[in-house]
Amino acid sequence: METVSKRELILAAAKARRRAVAPYSNFKVGAALLTKRGEIIAGANVESASYGLTCCAERVALFHALTGGKTNFVALAIVARVPGGPMPCGACRQLLAEYAFNATICVADSRAVRSIKEFSVGELLPGAFLEVPSKRG
Repeated sequence: METVSKRELILAAAKARRRAVAPYSNFKVGAALLTKRGEIIAGANVESASYGLTCCAERVALFHALTGGKTNFVALAIVARVPGGPMPCGACRQLLAEYAFNATICVADSRAVRSIKEFSVGELLPGAFLEVPSKRG
């Protein structure tokens, strides 16, 4: 993973988790996205009283990176207080398939950040819907 270790990326996600806004569930999640250039873009989940408007940490990090002009991703770390580490939801898996398909996904429980599980995006979302936009003038 370039010059940043998996452990460093997990620690960046754990730090981002502290900024989560989860007043309803108190389920705080942090994410850290690593670019090919070695930059780390962090995100944390943000909840809404209208639960459908809630945004996961993975998407917050991805949207922050994409709107900042970053497009080449090597890895994504996700940390929450859950045995075995948190797994991305379906919406996050779809967006990761579209924008970070080659990234390694690393997850860890915030209480055991040394125990890291790794997945490919393809493992998390086999047969992903990846429509290629037509090139019209």
